Amino acid sequence: MFRKMPFILLAMTIIAVIANSWLPIEYKSALYAASLSLKEVIIFMLPLLIFSLLFKTSLQLARTASKMILTIFAAVCVSNCLSTLISYSAGLVAYGLDLSMNSPLESNALKPTWHFSLPKLIGNDIAMFSGLALGILVGRFRPNLSTTILPFLDKLIAILLKTFLCLIPLFIAGFVVKMAHDQVMTLILENYSVVFLLVACAVFSYIALIYLIANQFQGAAFIRSVKNMIPAAIAGFGSMSSAAAMPLTIYGTEKNSKNPDLAGSLIPATVNIHLIGDCFAIPIFAFAVLKNFGVAEPSFFAYLIFVGHFVLAKFSVAAVPGGGILVMLPILESVLGFNVEMLSLITALYILFDPIITCANVLGNGGFAMIMSRWLPEKESVKPKNGN
Repeated sequence: MFRKMPFILLAMTIIAVIANSWLPIEYKSALYAASLSLKEVIIFMLPLLIFSLLFKTSLQLARTASKMILTIFAAVCVSNCLSTLISYSAGLVAYGLDLSMNSPLESNALKPTWHFSLPKLIGNDIAMFSGLALGILVGRFRPNLSTTILPFLDKLIAILLKTFLCLIPLFIAGFVVKMAHDQVMTLILENYSVVFLLVACAVFSYIALIYLIANQFQGAAFIRSVKNMIPAAIAGFGSMSSAAAMPLTIYGTEKNSKNPDLAGSLIPATVNIHLIGDCFAIPIFAFAVLKNFGVAEPSFFAYLIFVGHFVLAKFSVAAVPGGGILVMLPILESVLGFNVEMLSLITALYILFDPIITCANVLGNGGFAMIMSRWLPEKESVKPKNGN
């Protein structure tokens, strides 16, 4: 099913775009509502998947997991910081453009027929840290339980991932219909094409470099690894949620890595905090908005302060549509001097570009996991206990 997923997602996208021109508004609203409902189900189940994956990994790597965790989080901080610093030069280019941008109209936006919500019993961050902590504790103090727990976890993880894969095509269809109905693509091409091209060129060039490094600059391996991540990238584009695309990201990363278990466990740990697309898009949009309102560009020292706040704020981002910009609004206001109108405009820009940003986040996470899965075993000499 994974090998067929790119064609399934592409077919669903084409059908949704074609159907938008003749499909009654009631049906489109119902399809959008169904996608939102499926999103609630996926987000509701994600903590269990995250806990299971990281608990399993911590059991297998109990002797070195604590060092691995510290290494992963340090690497995430370095990667986010480096991405945001590199985007400064692209931001200067955006500031030098002749821009005249307006906030998009929302009066004709597609509304869902119904609203379905599930209670949030446990946060992804709690599931992540509890899975890691409990896995380390059980692995250290009750290692014999590993032989009993691991087969059960393997079955549970397989069931969850297969369920997600079955839901994703219908999940994406509703969002594609909404984007077509709201004419988001038209707004992007007509009003923000220059900024879009700048963001796209900057972030995807950087991601391509990451994949080249991960594949040791071997062309065939580079193409194969990118191809394996296409389903996840399409899922991220259509759903605007790197968390919802996580099952496909895990599959693609495991296919690309020589250490599938470690690579697969890196994705749940970093899906909410390692966001390369945000690290490029938000600073570039910020410079564009500053130029549009006639505000002087920030000095490099002021930008360094912004980077520090930006990287720390990444740890509180929820990987859902619009989540990346919401936690950044106070920082943009306090550090870069944004007013209410500027905050409204950058929020609108971010939401318009959210499909591309999320696609970049997904691809960036896949490349980051490839690099870390190559580097960690050599540094940590990871060996599971009791042959597990």
